Amino acid sequence: MTDSLARKQSSNETRFVLHPYRSLSPRGFLILMGLISLISFVVGMVFFLMGAWPVFGFFGLDVALIYYAFKRNYRSGRIYETITLSPDVLKLTRVHPTGEREEFDFNPYWARVRVSVDHPDGRTSMRLAARGKEVLFGQFLTDDERRDFADVLAGALVSARGARF
Repeated sequence: MTDSLARKQSSNETRFVLHPYRSLSPRGFLILMGLISLISFVVGMVFFLMGAWPVFGFFGLDVALIYYAFKRNYRSGRIYETITLSPDVLKLTRVHPTGEREEFDFNPYWARVRVSVDHPDGRTSMRLAARGKEVLFGQFLTDDERRDFADVLAGALVSARGARF
């Protein structure tokens, strides 16, 4: 399984948790921000001592904007999706960074996983479809992760259908 996918299986229920991958750990973020702050301070002081004191403020503004951008990125990374599959129901639950939850239920017998190429550059999208209802999910996964997960979920759907009968 990839870093963006966790799988848990009990007797007749399978659960997948999808979450975005963030390569920079919180500790790495602190180190990076410390280095950026230090470099900006040193270079800003050089300009300050040369008499170009407004440049010092712009270096501080740069650090603040970089910090803000990283915090926004980490906040958007708190989204996750849970797929719970049993012989009776396939449930997709999406939890947004704000805590808002969306739930979609499908009959596993009718549910299909579709991966399609939507963009000219080869980017894909993944959908759950059943009886005219279609839900886009896993948008934060990479294209390879989408293809791999679609295969895993399709196999799990086949197993759940077999367990039902």
